[in-house]
Amino acid sequence: MTDSALQWTGTILFVLAILHTFSVGFFHKLGDKAREGSIQENLYHFLGEVEVVFGLWAALFLVFYVGLENHNRAIHYLEGLSFTEPVFVFVIMCMAATRPVILLAEKIIFLISKILPLPQKMAFYLATLIVGPLLGSLITEPAAMTVTALILLDYFYSGKMNEKFKYATIGLLFVNVSIGGTLTHFAAPPVLMVAGKWGWDMAFMMEHFGFKAITAIVISTIGTVFFFKKELQGPLEIHERHAQSLQPTWWMTSLHFLFLAAVVMSAHHMVVFVGLFLFFIGFVSVTKEYQEPLKIKESLLVGFFLAGLVVLGGVQDWWLKDLLRNMNDLSLFLGATALTAVTDNAALTYLGSLVSLSDSAKYNLMAGAVCGGGLSVIANAPNPAGYGILKSRFKGEIVSPLYLFLAALPPTVVACLCYEFLPSF
Repeated sequence: MTDSALQWTGTILFVLAILHTFSVGFFHKLGDKAREGSIQENLYHFLGEVEVVFGLWAALFLVFYVGLENHNRAIHYLEGLSFTEPVFVFVIMCMAATRPVILLAEKIIFLISKILPLPQKMAFYLATLIVGPLLGSLITEPAAMTVTALILLDYFYSGKMNEKFKYATIGLLFVNVSIGGTLTHFAAPPVLMVAGKWGWDMAFMMEHFGFKAITAIVISTIGTVFFFKKELQGPLEIHERHAQSLQPTWWMTSLHFLFLAAVVMSAHHMVVFVGLFLFFIGFVSVTKEYQEPLKIKESLLVGFFLAGLVVLGGVQDWWLKDLLRNMNDLSLFLGATALTAVTDNAALTYLGSLVSLSDSAKYNLMAGAVCGGGLSVIANAPNPAGYGILKSRFKGEIVSPLYLFLAALPPTVVACLCYEFLPSF
């Protein structure tokens, strides 16, 4: 009886948390109406931050857990969960959002954009949203999301760009990153959750997902460029970061990427990559004249968001597992795409790994999970990182969940068609 009550409580609070993400604009408006500097103003603005939503509802769930059971059972539940992914995203976001990493990524994208026979601004936009997400297959999706979002923030999210362009770009970014990390078996969170158990290696991912992901990313990005060609005309304004008197040296940049590589290789071992991160903080403090302040607060908020998702997601298996078990291949593909919009795609594939599935069912579950990874902020673990970086440039510093869903829908459809109809190699 208690287990059933906990399951229903967790699911109801999970639904309320999702509804809360759609209501952040309402809380911001209440905060704007409250007396400036008052506790009410601060509280409403706090409740209007998407990054804190799942953490708050997860805390409430733990209060109910203690009430229905006891504090020892609640602690046992927390200790049975894995918070490696939220901590990993926090660490990798801090490390990727540094000047040496961003500058090198910009240089690579600049070089590629010069090859394209397009106006400079248009070519750089195209290269950013193709190359950036595909880098996720090497440096992990959270790092790729952070780097790409920061480049977009610097070059394309100025006051001159209209809201429609900004929504189309963030929707495209989320979808491209979600599928762009599937060329390897270690970079995308939903793949990482099941690759070992299902025996998927890099060759398998390239054969069944790689070509389809690249095709979908290129088609969607070219389509977006064509639709917003007026906004992307003219020269590209060089960001002030390049005017800094002290530029990182080659050995500083090399050490940054060595730290990143070490963290990626130890992604399953929190005690290792957290230790590496502490050494990295020391390195950044020694070379602070060549650095920008680490994005500790922004990264912590993203980690808090994902940790809350882990706590609430841990009690959703009672309905999700049965749902997945009773679907055929096509309904599993479409159902996974739709379900990903309201739950983390890594949690979805993990639950699928607990059910006996055929090889085709495994493919369709994964394909649907990554295709739907851009439909909401909670759909894919790296999305909160991109949201946290870009939200300040939207009206009222709020990214509407509805507009985000609509913006991500066209590239999602393109990805679905590619994964469903293109052949594997």
